[in-house]
Amino acid sequence: MYRWLLCFRYLRTRYIALASIISVTLGVATLIVVNSVMAGFSAEMHDRLHGLASDILIECHTSGGMPDPDARMAEIMDVCGDQIAGSSVSVHVPAMLGIDFNGQLVTRHVNLVGVEADTYDTVSHFGRYLLHPENKTHASFDLRAEGYAPDRDSFPPSGWNYRQARAQYEKALEIERKRFNAMQGPIETDAAATDGTTTDTVAANTASTGPSMGFAAPGEFLTSPNGEEVATEFDPMVDQYPGLILGISTCSVRYRDEENNVADRFYCRPGDDVRMMFPNAADNTKVVNQKFTVVDMYESGMSEYDSTFAFCRLDQLQDFRGMINPESGVRSVTTIQLKLIEGADLNEVRDALRRRFPPTIFAYDIQTWRDMQGPLLAAVRLETTILNILLFLIIAVAGFGILATFFMIVVEKTRDIGTLKALGASGGGVMSIFLSYGLLLGFLGSGTGLVGGLLFVRHINSVAGVIEKITGQEVFDPTVYYFTEIPTIIHPFTLVWVMLGAVGIAAMASVLPALRAARMHPVRALRFE
Repeated sequence: MYRWLLCFRYLRTRYIALASIISVTLGVATLIVVNSVMAGFSAEMHDRLHGLASDILIECHTSGGMPDPDARMAEIMDVCGDQIAGSSVSVHVPAMLGIDFNGQLVTRHVNLVGVEADTYDTVSHFGRYLLHPENKTHASFDLRAEGYAPDRDSFPPSGWNYRQARAQYEKALEIERKRFNAMQGPIETDAAATDGTTTDTVAANTASTGPSMGFAAPGEFLTSPNGEEVATEFDPMVDQYPGLILGISTCSVRYRDEENNVADRFYCRPGDDVRMMFPNAADNTKVVNQKFTVVDMYESGMSEYDSTFAFCRLDQLQDFRGMINPESGVRSVTTIQLKLIEGADLNEVRDALRRRFPPTIFAYDIQTWRDMQGPLLAAVRLETTILNILLFLIIAVAGFGILATFFMIVVEKTRDIGTLKALGASGGGVMSIFLSYGLLLGFLGSGTGLVGGLLFVRHINSVAGVIEKITGQEVFDPTVYYFTEIPTIIHPFTLVWVMLGAVGIAAMASVLPALRAARMHPVRALRFE
């Protein structure tokens, strides 16, 4: 009993011990906060990456793609049919996107993907990342009337209403130009040189971003509002080109306005026409130059995807590229994506498919979504490990402070230790006093750090807001990070190992001073001056 009484007495009277407790507290709280934020970021990234890609991807690298995908799917079902929950086929092709913005050509290199909207949504979170609410539940490549991004006040007017208003304005403007030319003669002007006031006024009402693409080129498909393909003269009031869903960063730039507010500058939006150039699938490769109508935008929050992907209908892309056997009518694809049942072993299914389609025979690349994102996931894990090691050094510094404090106490209390031993206290009893003192410091410091860390994590977004007001700088720049709040996840296992580590360091720091006190001779200790 006397051991614990002495421990509490030393704790109350030795204010230098408070510095050690604060060091342990700060170390534990920092580790909890950092691990919670890193776990939140990691979980958010995993969720988005997994939602963007299916569990298993089978990619064919030949120019003509994978012929007869139905036959391949039958073979896949024979190998691992009981593990498959959904499947979809698609065509991936590199392309060049051209956007006519106020008479200027904006180009972007994109990955054009032909998908079947219904099946593609079963192997990924495709619909979840579209802007139109109806497309989130049932993706369509037909232009909607209006209602895009209802949760965004700054999103410009889009859809058929915008398209028709813009076409009507341009048609009226062309009539006025012809009438003026007939009265005054030719003038040296063009659409880009018209009065800016009129353009700005129309932009406010109809959100016009550029001149119309004009009429359909020979051989191009047109789609009317009811979804029927027509081959007549193109009228933007009632017709659209094949539908295209663009990654939001392919056609917009996020920036800060003069009032330092975050805003998006759109080069095109749903209802505008763009041009896409991509290679065909023939041995004698030629460039396909095809117009599309933007029908929606894709925003996943991952810049790698939002800035490089564009989606269109699978059958249309196969027609454009010539991926149809003229004799049998069988279509080809470049990718088969598989969604596995809950709890399925991804690596086991992948290895089984690789044995069925060996790379020495088939030009297929079979990967899991983790294989595709392996370097990124490994980098996040390495960063978390290094941060834990560096931050744990804070607690190690606190341990050295406890060690120095205990050595000082042993020297200062030498006569008291001699008195205890003279009264019959054993070496083990004296040693346990200092070990108990170290454990008590560890428990107090880690317990306070645990409470402080959990409170900080709970209110981390409020704390970030206070820091932003004080410094005038945003903690996470929204022009770079596509989230509104800092994600955090608290794992109980993390709390346990941080607490045990802090208490263990405090206990180990008290071992050497305790051994020195236990080995003191009572006579020499009583003679100590």
